[in-house]
Amino acid sequence: MNSIQRKIMSLSVIVLFIMATIWVVLTYYNQKTQEQYNEVLQRYMRMNEMTNLSQQTIASLNVYLLQPTPNTLDAFHVTTERILQANAEIAKLRTADNGFTLTNYMHMIESLVESENRSVMFHSQKNNELSNARFEEATRIHNYIAETTLSLIDKDLKTYDHFYRSIMKQSTELERLGVWLLTFITVTLLLFAYWFSRSMTRPIQKLTVAARELARGKFDMRIEVHSNDEISFLARTFDRMRININELISEIHRTAQLELELKESKLLLKESQLRSLQSQINPHFLFNTLDTISKKAYLEGSPETSDLIANVAGLLRYNLRRLDRSVTLREELNVVQKYIEIQQARFADRLRFVQQIDERWLDVHLPCLTLQPIIENAVIHAVEPLEEGGTIVFRILSEDGDTVRIEVEDSGAGMAPDQVHRMLEEQSQEGGSKQGHSTGIGFSNVVKRLRLFTGLEDVIEIDSGTQHGTKVTLKIPVDGRVAKHAEAVNRG
Repeated sequence: MNSIQRKIMSLSVIVLFIMATIWVVLTYYNQKTQEQYNEVLQRYMRMNEMTNLSQQTIASLNVYLLQPTPNTLDAFHVTTERILQANAEIAKLRTADNGFTLTNYMHMIESLVESENRSVMFHSQKNNELSNARFEEATRIHNYIAETTLSLIDKDLKTYDHFYRSIMKQSTELERLGVWLLTFITVTLLLFAYWFSRSMTRPIQKLTVAARELARGKFDMRIEVHSNDEISFLARTFDRMRININELISEIHRTAQLELELKESKLLLKESQLRSLQSQINPHFLFNTLDTISKKAYLEGSPETSDLIANVAGLLRYNLRRLDRSVTLREELNVVQKYIEIQQARFADRLRFVQQIDERWLDVHLPCLTLQPIIENAVIHAVEPLEEGGTIVFRILSEDGDTVRIEVEDSGAGMAPDQVHRMLEEQSQEGGSKQGHSTGIGFSNVVKRLRLFTGLEDVIEIDSGTQHGTKVTLKIPVDGRVAKHAEAVNRG
């Protein structure tokens, strides 16, 4: 079967072969021309370098004559060494046209160096007159060298005039070759594209007609496409899909009646659930009743009973709030105090509760029902099991002004490391983590809501060890990012 992929690969191979051929030819001619051009350019650069070096030697000699120091003398020797080395290399530029001139040019450079050295020698012998005379002679030789350099370059320009003409001719030939290659590639691609498109568009047109008929609801039209590629397979699959749709329509008619009966059953179930909810006690009626009992107990001279009932009512009312709304730390602290008063009425002196509150941070927001489940967890595990009771220390403080630290520390038996790990990983404890909690909210639920509220993973820490008590630390950021994140969570 001639697949579409094989056709595309054939086109790609042809294009790549043509491109590779063009690249090889152009690279060969370009490299050859570049080598010739670089050779000529190097000749000009070396000749021009000789003029620059002679100028540098004259300048360094002049500096030495004006300021005869070891440093200026060393600088002069360095420049003379460089010009002698360049003079040895310039012999490679000899041709049939410039042989005599180049020989004189090299002798002039040697004479320049010799005059400069004599000037230095006479200057060291305190013979300034002869030293200056040699310096002037070296200056004249430098001017001759500059003129001879221009003469050599001019001769090279005439010698390599043929070379420049050949470069222009090669450029014209390459341009003509590029036009022919472009024409050949264009014609080849057009022919192949036409053949390729014809082999694909005919079967696709048949599939389009069949799809239009299916859209009109005609599922009895057989789809036939004769080709040797993936489109033929697509047509057979399309035909099987037509048959399956026809069968599914019949199946839908059969299930429609069952769904109607199921909806009627759901409506009956919702109606029964609604009636069941309507038969429950209204929470507001329960709160009002507890308030009435509290006032009656106060009037009858039982203020402790009145406060206990009022705390229970306040705690119940707070627990029925929506958990997807944030509250201030002040509201959470108020609920904690009500809960502690209720538990102290239960445990008396067995429950010792210590508070260390920095009131500057009581307006910081956090999720509803965050602190009370943690305090209750400490009461259940650190106070209730022990005959002598226990101590719970509650702290609100800040170290750097950007994070509020809330610590709940108890004097209980502590927890094993694996249990601490499960709590931080938001895993429910075996045996039901919610059992014994008045709110039905377990520790893992508190951890999960805190992380969603702040958008941070390290918002909670648990420091616990067997027989060493447990310390739970909440780190609530107070910056604007967390406030925006909390607002987004509340809206979500």
